[in-house]
Amino acid sequence: MTKLLEPIQAGSLTLTHRLIMPPMATSKAEADGRVSQAILDYYKEKTAGGYLSLVIIEHSFIEQKGKASKNQLSVAENSMIGDLKHLAEVIHQNGSKTMMQINHAGSAASSEVTGYSPVAPSAIINPRTGGELPHELTQEEIANIVQAFKNAARRTKEAGFDGVEIHSAHGYLLNQFLSPLTNKRTDEYGGTLENRIRLHLQVIKAVRAEVGEDYPLLLRLGASDFMEGGTTLEDSQFAAREFEKAGISILDISAGLCGYMRPAAEGRFPALTEGIRKVVSIPVILTGGITQIETAEQLLIDGKADLIGVGRAILHDSKWAAEGIRKLQSMKNNQI
Repeated sequence: MTKLLEPIQAGSLTLTHRLIMPPMATSKAEADGRVSQAILDYYKEKTAGGYLSLVIIEHSFIEQKGKASKNQLSVAENSMIGDLKHLAEVIHQNGSKTMMQINHAGSAASSEVTGYSPVAPSAIINPRTGGELPHELTQEEIANIVQAFKNAARRTKEAGFDGVEIHSAHGYLLNQFLSPLTNKRTDEYGGTLENRIRLHLQVIKAVRAEVGEDYPLLLRLGASDFMEGGTTLEDSQFAAREFEKAGISILDISAGLCGYMRPAAEGRFPALTEGIRKVVSIPVILTGGITQIETAEQLLIDGKADLIGVGRAILHDSKWAAEGIRKLQSMKNNQI
């Protein structure tokens, strides 16, 4: 059997094979963040046939101040739950599991989109997106954000999703707290690495308490900023161990402040996923620029990750997963 066709267990979650679709922003939601017919049609098309074991929905904002862009999906209000149920049902009907990614943009937000001045751990313009000078969060505001993550996770579960993913990559708020380039605080949320992941741990604890011990909880980790003075793999290895202890079920690895485009090789972050995988016992997801099913298979054989995410290839070709799985099945049959 090929590695990609092997099932995997992550806590209470069983996936039939190791090919997943990671979050890809579609900008297809309604202006207020509601699920649109365009989003339903998009995910119905991409999951047709059930060739994807797991689909992680595009990042969704947990409160208006954390909205990253126009037409971003919302999980910020209880009124969204009914429409989100329809989205989960569409994907389930096609035979895939699905999770929602919840996010706060922090300094990557803009007042034009949110109606509010952006916020951040420190008053530093976002190195990735530029934009406005953000307001440094007070401890009361930080506590409110923890509550917003908790509420968003509850809505995700009530909507029938199979799990929830906390976003801490690509220069968004939690990533901003982790990175020493954007976190210059002098209180218990800044300075040492232990302090810079304090908010992560508070969010994980609050979400885990809300959704229960058996509900899959993922975290997308920007494991390196690829910038001088920024977060390193060694920092993220320490953070990953702490996140596992706190209750994370799967780690979804990407880059930090530089975004998701570097390095440019297919399967962009194997050194990061391999490094993280060495220090945790939970599954690790590798994504980034994979266009060939053979590459995905080889990354698993080489021990770089436990799950392979393919986003842009499926974005451009809705039949990519079906053709890839058929090719793997043929490889498997030839091995028998």
